[in-house]
Amino acid sequence: MSLVELFLIGLSLSMDAFAVSICKGLSVGEIKPKHMILAGAWFGGFQALMPLIGYFLGSTFEQYVTNYDHWVAFALLAVIGGSMIKESRDKDSDQNASFAFMTMLVLAVATSIDALAVGITFAFLKVNIIAAVSIIGVTTFACSAAGIKIGSVFGIKYKSKAELFGGIVLIALGTKILIEHLFFS
Repeated sequence: MSLVELFLIGLSLSMDAFAVSICKGLSVGEIKPKHMILAGAWFGGFQALMPLIGYFLGSTFEQYVTNYDHWVAFALLAVIGGSMIKESRDKDSDQNASFAFMTMLVLAVATSIDALAVGITFAFLKVNIIAAVSIIGVTTFACSAAGIKIGSVFGIKYKSKAELFGGIVLIALGTKILIEHLFFS
């Protein structure tokens, strides 16, 4: 998998965290650099950790699904992407200004569950996991930090567009993987 593809996956996975960060930025009165760093560290850290866990889970069970790995990758990315597209249409937005440990832990885990599934596909595709988690973590850090600022400036206007974009990219990448394995391998 190329660096560009890893970056696109990182960008797609970061869209949930970006959307939550926009909501946080909207709900926090005065934005300080610490708000941006906290959001970036929590979301970026968990977005990097979850694919790593998924990679080791996928590596453990790889021998049982090698003949179907491209279908598994496609299905996981399509389900995650579809879920993100569905979320982009929801009008509910939880606006919680708290940066408390438990609040951020719950949000970080909730926004990175999809990255766990992507990590499983990385194991099947023999992706360089160190490069992948680094790109995903850094991309999510930057998007989350920017989301705090954008939320404080522009509000919730871009939340659904970010989730829609992320979902479309994940489905497109899943389709590309499937087509490559079915017709070009």
